[in-house]
Amino acid sequence: MTRSFRLAAATGLHQGDRPYQQDQVMVSSHPRVPGCVLGVVADGMGGRSGGRKASDQVLMTARQLFARYKPGRDEPVGVLRQMLEDAHTVIKLTAVSSEQEPHSTLAAFLLNPEGDCAWVHAGDSRIYHFHRGRLVKRTKDHSYVQVLVDRGEIDEEEASLHPQSNILLGCLGMKSTPPPVDVHLIPRLQSGDVLMACSDGLWHYFTPEEMGSLLADQPPRSAVELLVAEARRRARGTGDNISIAVVKVEDLPPAE
Repeated sequence: MTRSFRLAAATGLHQGDRPYQQDQVMVSSHPRVPGCVLGVVADGMGGRSGGRKASDQVLMTARQLFARYKPGRDEPVGVLRQMLEDAHTVIKLTAVSSEQEPHSTLAAFLLNPEGDCAWVHAGDSRIYHFHRGRLVKRTKDHSYVQVLVDRGEIDEEEASLHPQSNILLGCLGMKSTPPPVDVHLIPRLQSGDVLMACSDGLWHYFTPEEMGSLLADQPPRSAVELLVAEARRRARGTGDNISIAVVKVEDLPPAE
């Protein structure tokens, strides 16, 4: 992929109208392998310091495992599974050593230089795959309202307005149940593909069509800034923390 395309990326983080920031986000290039990229969004929960500790630990775990990752030797799905499981364990240990109950969502995607990609998620932070503005696939939330949608009791629009939309059935750090491990493989990314990971503080305010169109028309940095600004406007003073990570596959400029 690196011979035919290039990757453009951007991240965004905003406190919203909350008294403190519990989200964390990153897009990181591999320290030794050009064209290998990791994107992570973690939405922490558990009080002012507990939620931030949880999301910090997700990113710390992700950075450590990504630094040791070797494309061609290691399976990307295996690395992402280990990232989820290790972060879950560390967060639970933090809960044991304190009076807090930290939890975190996880949405992470890993791109290899050859163009293949894998993602993993837990909770209601989402990953979207668009191709030239059209939604190809997105993650399915591990939440109470998603169960209602799956049963046909409510639709997607009703789910976004449901008073219990914040109840998660699976995330990192939960004591009673292990975190869900939902992975997805993309055999080969193409020019015009966009991967976006984001917390519910962003996706709650948009349809996939709105996000896909903007991501197709704008470079990642401009798209992130516009999405965050519009989410803040639509929240009308009640917005959650916002985190977003975008990677876009673009054609290489013609050689002079």
